[in-house]
Amino acid sequence: MIQRSQTLWLLLAAVCAFLTFIFPFYNLNTLLVTDSGEFTATHHIVITILTSILGALCLFLIFLYKNRKLQLRLSFVALLLSAITVWLYFYYKDESVSGVSLFSIFTFLIPIFILMAIRGIYRDIKLIKSLDRIR
Repeated sequence: MIQRSQTLWLLLAAVCAFLTFIFPFYNLNTLLVTDSGEFTATHHIVITILTSILGALCLFLIFLYKNRKLQLRLSFVALLLSAITVWLYFYYKDESVSGVSLFSIFTFLIPIFILMAIRGIYRDIKLIKSLDRIR
């Protein structure tokens, strides 16, 4: 489980998903908003729920190493969830936004890490199929 590269990619995706709760995606203009001046994943309930599900799903996928086909399918679901989450960040943008934060990179790294994990899972599936052919 640990020696597989997709384990590392899924763990990094989960860590990035949970870091979006702490670090902001947008910097808000504090003159117009009474909040802290940061737009994190906790500002809208839909983004909070999707990010929580995404982080938990990435952690759950690590332990599905024996069932690679299910792991691959659920990885595509996680990729879809991360794309929806990125879209929602831009959808909930309002006039109080003064700019995109540097920490928004965590949100954009999640789909990249999931794609790298999908590539590793697919390579494992191909390797197992080629070994079964030799027998």
